[in-house]
Formats: sequence, C-alpha cells, structure tokens
Amino acid sequence: MNITEVTKEGWLRSTFPEWGTYLNEEIEMEQVKEKSVSIWWLGCTGIWLKSHEGTNILCDLWCGTGKRTHGNGQMKKGHQMMRMSGTEKMQPNLRTQPFVIDPFAIKNVDALVVTHIHSDHLDIHTAAAVHQNCPEAVFIGPKAVVETWLSWGIPKEKTQVVKPGDIALINEVEIVALEAFDRTALITQDDPNVQLKDQLPQEMDTIAVNYLFKTSGGTIYHAGDSHYSNLFAKHGNEHHIDVCLGAYGENPRGITDKMTASDLLRMAESLRAQVVIPVHYDIWSNFMADPNEITQLWRMKKDRLAYQFSPYIWQVGGKYTYPDNRQDLAFNFDRGFHDVFTQENDTPFPSFL
Repeated sequence: MNITEVTKEGWLRSTFPEWGTYLNEEIEMEQVKEKSVSIWWLGCTGIWLKSHEGTNILCDLWCGTGKRTHGNGQMKKGHQMMRMSGTEKMQPNLRTQPFVIDPFAIKNVDALVVTHIHSDHLDIHTAAAVHQNCPEAVFIGPKAVVETWLSWGIPKEKTQVVKPGDIALINEVEIVALEAFDRTALITQDDPNVQLKDQLPQEMDTIAVNYLFKTSGGTIYHAGDSHYSNLFAKHGNEHHIDVCLGAYGENPRGITDKMTASDLLRMAESLRAQVVIPVHYDIWSNFMADPNEITQLWRMKKDRLAYQFSPYIWQVGGKYTYPDNRQDLAFNFDRGFHDVFTQENDTPFPSFL
C-alpha cells in the first residue's frame, strides 16, 4: 500500500473496533463448566453472560461515544445533569475505554436485556446487530426501553416488557426483574420545554429495573445505574445472590450519579452477596475513580463488620467465572508465553538472554 491510498475511512475500517472479533471468538469458544457461570465485562455496565448450558445473554451493551467536539461549550438544554444541578457548561464526558467487542459480529445471543432508558445502556447499534444476527433473540426491558426499541423498528413480537416482580425465562436462565433506584433516570426528560419542578416524578418501574440472573452455576445481580438504597436489603432477603454488579464512580462537585466505594460495600452487605464488582467507573472521563479504594476500604472494615463478601476488581474485556474466581480480588489478562523454551530458541549466543 502507498500513503496516497490511505484515507480516514480506511483507517476506521482497519482499526475499529480496536479488539476486532477477538473477544467475540473467545466467548463463542468458551465451554462453561457445569455448576458455573461466566460473564465478560464489555465496558460501562455492559456484560455478556454465558451459562453451562450454552445460553448467551447480553445486558446493557453500549457501542457509542461521549463528547467528540467542544461544540458551543454548552450542555444540551434539558439534560438530566442540567436539571439536577442547574449547570450550563458542557459536561466533558469523553469515552475512555476501547471497543472490546464487534457488535456486528455478535451471534448466538438468546436475549438482549437492558436496565434503563439512558443511551449508554440502551444502544441502537447493539439492538440492530442482535436483531439482524440473532433472529430468535428476545428483547427484554422496562416499558420505556421497549417503546424505544419499537420506535427503532424492532418487531413487537420480539420484545418483552418487564416490571419489578416479573420473570423472563430464557432457556434455563431465569431473569427476575427487581426495583431500580436510579434517581438520575427520574429526572431524564428529552423535551427541554417540559419542566419537572413542582410536578410528580415519573414512575421508576416504567423506565428502569434491576435484574437477577438465576443460572445453574450461580446468580448474578445487575444494579444498572442504581444509587444506594435501603431496599437492597429487601432484595437480599428475598433472593440468593452470589455476585452483584454496581455503578461506581467519583461524583463531581454538586452531582450524585454513581455509587461511592462505601455505597458499593453497603450494597453487597445488604444484598448478602458473595462478591461485589464495580462497573461504569471505566467509561466516562469526568466520573473515573480508582476501584482499589473499594478493596482498601473493604480491608479496613471486613473484620470489624464481619463482611461475608469480597470485592473483585475487573478489567474491561475480561472474563469472570463463578465460583472459580470466588476467592480472587482482581483480574489480570493472560500474560501469554506459556510455551517458552519448548522449542530451540534463536539468539547469537546463550548469554545474550
């Protein structure tokens, strides 16, 4: 190739998604052991769940970006953060994670499950890819999520509206919809001319739910973008929860949109979970946080408060298998080079090494 043939379009096609189909292939090849369940972190709160029986469920996969230009420096009128705080300056929310999965190479998905209405969870690219590649897949979400899918052209017969207390059965996996605690979603209103002050709030159950995925290898609780709530303890009383995922982040001054390290530990304790995994802190440049704070705080408190759970610090694109990784505190990618010196090496002389 000559440099005169290089174009932006060619660069985009050859570079994005950054991981190509590497993770798609890994998930497809994975044979989940009996009495276990595997999940992969796809960025933000997106996960891919695969059961021992071979059921594949996508939850909250987002394939979009944050800010791409400074624009006029002003926040979109009516944005939930503007409603929350009265701020007018543009939110500098740049996407900080690469795309670790190719949505248009997705196949064999049995269900796309979405927690709530926000666009970094409810994604048109994911919906299109699943609809095109997985004709039997079921689209599961609260009422407003399903209405969005329908407006995009997803056939109604492929959708299932859920509210807290409902159960969706996808092969052998039972998906239980539970109450969500996302106060930011309650002040999300796309029409900037609609005023929320002095009005009754939206009904949470129609715009957001949490999920409990019950598999033959364990249960995974997905809290979406929920803030901390005392009702986590109710969910912990009513259900056995092995692993819980919560939206963690460092909230900017005057904003509360993510759970803090203390909130994550309280959530795990209330849910009576075995493992707590922070997510979402990876994606937005202005909400990034150090998850090691969770581990250090857990170490400070675990003996005095007799915690029965442990934290797990994940990496985007990584796999977590329960119960195999139950005692692990952090993920690390395979470092490779497992076959070093199994064949004769080629260097000028041995002491070169």
